[in-house]
Amino acid sequence: MDLTGGHGTMRILDAIDESLIAQLRSAQQFFWLDLVDPSAEDVQSLGTALGWHPLAIEDTQRMGQRPKLDMYDETALLVLQAAVGREPEDENDHPLVEVHCHLSGDYIVTVHGDRFTDLRQVRTLLESSTAPKTERYYVYKVIDVVVDSYFPVLADLDEEINALEDAIVAGAGKRELQETFRLKRLLLTLRRVVVPMRDLFARQADVISDLAGLEGDGHDYFRDVYDHLIRITDELDGHHEMVAGCTDLYLSTVANRQGETSKQLAIVASIFLPLSFLTGFFGMNFDWLTGHVLTGPWSFLVLGLGSMAVSAGLMWWYFRRRGWTGDDG
Repeated sequence: MDLTGGHGTMRILDAIDESLIAQLRSAQQFFWLDLVDPSAEDVQSLGTALGWHPLAIEDTQRMGQRPKLDMYDETALLVLQAAVGREPEDENDHPLVEVHCHLSGDYIVTVHGDRFTDLRQVRTLLESSTAPKTERYYVYKVIDVVVDSYFPVLADLDEEINALEDAIVAGAGKRELQETFRLKRLLLTLRRVVVPMRDLFARQADVISDLAGLEGDGHDYFRDVYDHLIRITDELDGHHEMVAGCTDLYLSTVANRQGETSKQLAIVASIFLPLSFLTGFFGMNFDWLTGHVLTGPWSFLVLGLGSMAVSAGLMWWYFRRRGWTGDDG
């Protein structure tokens, strides 16, 4: 059905108006109702008015569902997880928002939390569009906005990982280690919801396209969603490998730092080795030396302090010649 044809353009609603909904359904005009944080009572009354299955009503009231597609006669419940970014990203403890899409040949109803604002933007875009669109296009557009919400988050993660690598090279510390573990947990959280959505569209995209009463123009739209989910999964896997590389880089940097410290301590100990020998030698023969050799101030300065200074200088020169006192790079 051409939505700009005899039935007019799609109506977009942001509140439950049962009389208007009944009028639109009677006129067979396709509509999209976008609900933000509705109460359980609102979901129950809307579900009753639209003839939703009791299980679909219960799932939407309680939320906390995994990504899935449940078919109920001529309606379907599609549960997705959208990504929500935040600045600064390292304070984004809850990057996911659950989105319920109730699909029918007569309507789309989306239910989600107020943190997910991308659907408001697409509402504005669709309201201002005058080009002819099909019902399937509108369903695709809603789903596509949810899926594409991961791309900005992934771009931010890419910048964070690059910054983390630079910070680790500059000086690996406890903060960098904590940031590495945080990014690893975040990537696992995102992958845990993206992979089921990818598998869902791989198996059941045609089920949405062939929904009773949902007129359209082919299955290309939902193949595009599946392609996006594959890209997102690949990027998550790539980021996970980069974070694993950050862990290896951190351990390598710490080991190099410990090795450098051990080398410096070994150099100090090596310099003090002849000094300890000389002071021990002079100490054990102090009585004889003071009576036969160290008879003047010059002898103390030359034979005592001088021999120690010369030995320390020779050791330092030897270490410099071997390249042990410079930077490894």
